Amino acid sequence: MDAFSIPSIRRLVPAAASASAIALLAACGGGGATGGDGAFGLLINDDNQIVQDALTALSTGACAEENKALPFSVETVPQSGLDQQLQLLGGQNALPAQFAASGSPAVTKDLDEAGHTLDLESTLTDLGVIDNIEPAARSTIENLYGDFIVLPYQFNIEGVWYNEQLFADNDIQPPTTWDEFTAASQKLHDAGITPLSASGEQGWPITRLISGYLYRSLGPDALQKVADGEAELTDPEYVAAAQAVADLGAAGYFGDGVGSIDYDTAVSQFLTGNAGMFYMGSWTLGAFNDPAQNQIGAENIGFFPLPEVAGGAGSASQLPANVGLPIAVSANAYTEETGAWLACISENYGEASLVDQGTISGFTVNGDAGEVPELTRMVQDTIAETSETTLWFEALFGAKATTTSQQNAAPLVTGSISAADFMSLVQADLDAEQ
Repeated sequence: MDAFSIPSIRRLVPAAASASAIALLAACGGGGATGGDGAFGLLINDDNQIVQDALTALSTGACAEENKALPFSVETVPQSGLDQQLQLLGGQNALPAQFAASGSPAVTKDLDEAGHTLDLESTLTDLGVIDNIEPAARSTIENLYGDFIVLPYQFNIEGVWYNEQLFADNDIQPPTTWDEFTAASQKLHDAGITPLSASGEQGWPITRLISGYLYRSLGPDALQKVADGEAELTDPEYVAAAQAVADLGAAGYFGDGVGSIDYDTAVSQFLTGNAGMFYMGSWTLGAFNDPAQNQIGAENIGFFPLPEVAGGAGSASQLPANVGLPIAVSANAYTEETGAWLACISENYGEASLVDQGTISGFTVNGDAGEVPELTRMVQDTIAETSETTLWFEALFGAKATTTSQQNAAPLVTGSISAADFMSLVQADLDAEQ
């Protein structure tokens, strides 16, 4: 997970990095901090241990030969200092072999335009390993950056998780249209069950419903058109999406006190059987597969994509997705030995991530992963069957518009602000950021 794809989920950012690490990075020139000086280096924010651990395990396992030729090494910086280091090292042509992408896609795009990022489409094709990248992951990366320029060491899909027992008890089938979705919500509400668990405190679980409606009604390029200036959030068809989500709140489908519910409480509300549905990403599999947290049982959890809107241009087959913490590869630090590492990673990371870390990546699983929890297997299968993905509401926004969006999500569904005013506030910030 990372700060821009999954905002504020228990992300701990230390106040300062190791002085020696920053000094080393700042002093580097020419060949790269840890990439062009005889090492397969990784520059990464220090709150993401999963990728570091997985690559370290590969360096002593499946990729031991590659590691012997080009040893793997890691340098870490705080998330808050990552952009500065990327820009500094980019200006010195000193980026390491691999580096965590900025929390802002625009920074990574700037590095790409300056020639610092490796074209992974052509490189992995030349290495004969491009088929080890899931099409859904490539689609998500291209949606974010325009080209395939980062590796999907983590990958998440999003949709609606539901309590199968509550659905059966109330004669509800998984909805395929928005009208069926609201009808299912009404049945649960009538039965005294909170239909939708959501964290209004964080806001983004609600705004993701707005983008979901937009993609279903206007098509997968709905928010790209806003970013390109071809449409505005204040256009009637865009306000209609915010209104559809506001209507869910007006009907009481988020329950009482949604504005004060944090992420952990929203997860617990669903896993204790107090909510029938929960829109969330597959990063919650850890909680779902944990018997200590999951009181309804993993066997009682189902999944369906956010339903289609009648007459809409989008499809339920277009799943919202993100690549967690994307990792770019330095064009300047690329060597034959780096290519050997990339080939080995492409062939083995998917299995290593699943078996050793219990996480799903955007790489195919080529070996025998052994016993995998059923929900995890279902997500893997869904990813494998998906070729086109969409982004989240704020993915292409700047920092100010993102904050405005998320802070006003709860007021939108509690009726404190209208759909038109919500979209106007966010659009004003987008205009100011241009």
